[in-house]
Amino acid sequence: MTQQLALDLAAPTLSESNYRNATVRWLRDWDLIVVNSSAGKDSLAMLDYVMELAGEAGIKDRVVVAHADLGRIEWQGTAELAEEQAKHYGVRFLKVSRPQGDLLAHVRTRRMWPSNTARYCTSDHKRGQVQKIITALTREVAAKLGGSDKVRVLNCLGLRAQESPARAKRLEITHDERNSNTKRDVDTWLPILDWTVEQVWARIRQSGVRHHWAYDLGMPRLSCCFCIFAPKAALVLAGRHNRALLDEYVAVEAEIGHTFRKDLTLAQVKEAVEAGEQGSVNESWCC
Repeated sequence: MTQQLALDLAAPTLSESNYRNATVRWLRDWDLIVVNSSAGKDSLAMLDYVMELAGEAGIKDRVVVAHADLGRIEWQGTAELAEEQAKHYGVRFLKVSRPQGDLLAHVRTRRMWPSNTARYCTSDHKRGQVQKIITALTREVAAKLGGSDKVRVLNCLGLRAQESPARAKRLEITHDERNSNTKRDVDTWLPILDWTVEQVWARIRQSGVRHHWAYDLGMPRLSCCFCIFAPKAALVLAGRHNRALLDEYVAVEAEIGHTFRKDLTLAQVKEAVEAGEQGSVNESWCC
């Protein structure tokens, strides 16, 4: 069914209404729909869209919002906002975090910051944790279904092609071989892959659901407060509003003897903050 839908949606003559109708029909085939939420703009726009389609399909009860809680390294109020957004749509909210500790604790253990080639911040603290939720929910759904068939899981991510060349190459629907097993078949769906940032914000305004206050400060993304991929201006802006956390990051950087980035240290970010730099962010990044 996944392969057939991919072919159907790729048809050049498919109208917008037919695309929508095909998607609504397709959603009914899933036993469980997991919407990954960071509480950020893309997650919120995706959730609003998925819930609209699920409502038309009559399967809102199959949707669950999953949040990988990053703890103190997130912008304040992120986990609470993710839950608030889920409650707005009347869907179940599940939060999970890495039991061994947050990212700063992990950095201390590894004595090395994440990098483009070692993105354990994403694999261990986000993707790996949500997989635990999927495993637990699979057992629940299997019990309800009688356990005779594999549970069909649709894992939804708010990635957009506009964010990076790599994401522009992503397919809207793919089979998740790594997360599938004898008990479940998992497919990954990118519902807003082709959306622009303008469409995302238009959807949020239309929904009336509260977005995170970090965006109002000028942050284009709601990721970790201090993301290794963020431009200096974004790190400075985050530092101005998270001074205590920045001090902790600087202390860890000095402790492990490994700089946050090759081209930029956290000590330099702190110096910029103390010098009064405003951190006017005019570019986004992909994490």
